[in-house]
Amino acid sequence: MAVEGGAKCIKYLLFFFNFIFWLCGLALIVLGVLAKVSINTTAFLKGYSGSPLVLIVVGVVIFFIAFFGCCGAWKENQCMITTFAVLLSLIIIIEIGAAIAGYVLHGNLTDLLNKGFDVMITGYNETENRETLDTIQQDYKCCGRNSSIDWLNSKFLAPNSVPDSCCKNVTQNCGKGAIRDTSKIYTDGCLPILDKFLKRNILWIAVASLVIAFVQITGIVLSCILMRGIRSGYEVM
Repeated sequence: MAVEGGAKCIKYLLFFFNFIFWLCGLALIVLGVLAKVSINTTAFLKGYSGSPLVLIVVGVVIFFIAFFGCCGAWKENQCMITTFAVLLSLIIIIEIGAAIAGYVLHGNLTDLLNKGFDVMITGYNETENRETLDTIQQDYKCCGRNSSIDWLNSKFLAPNSVPDSCCKNVTQNCGKGAIRDTSKIYTDGCLPILDKFLKRNILWIAVASLVIAFVQITGIVLSCILMRGIRSGYEVM
């Protein structure tokens, strides 16, 4: 027996919700990819790359969950709608776990960056450290951890020199003897710039996740109302 009255309205609202839900899945995938790219720019944050992967996986799973919601609402199938609501609840729990991990990362970010820059500067001779730090210095137009002076005691460079990646115009040996030459190199440290950039990204991801979670909770409420309407219809029969 087809639902009538207010339950019928809920049926179409739930069907529309699943389109929004599909968009939420796409948004989670995009957010996960952006977070993954941001974290991968710094080798010492790779231990936290699990949270973006969770967002990506959740986004992909949402496509399949939306199937149960759409079909269940259209066919008024109580079993499919129940499956949809349960799976959606599990997704919200997983998202909360990812959000907690992101919050922990946000609180420890400055200390992690400090330790990471120490490791990369002292181990600049290692290929991975050199490539990562050169990329950061070129992309963010900075030099060293807090300033170019951080390279003063480096045993891997000539005296009073910085890596060529600190130069405003990168050429071979452009950083040689240029540790205080503001006309040739960037003197601002990378840590404050990178710290601000990553914290801003984490904040936007947190806000977006809260909006998506609200939409998902709305879907669970609509599902419960529709299931009650379907059950009432069967009782009438």
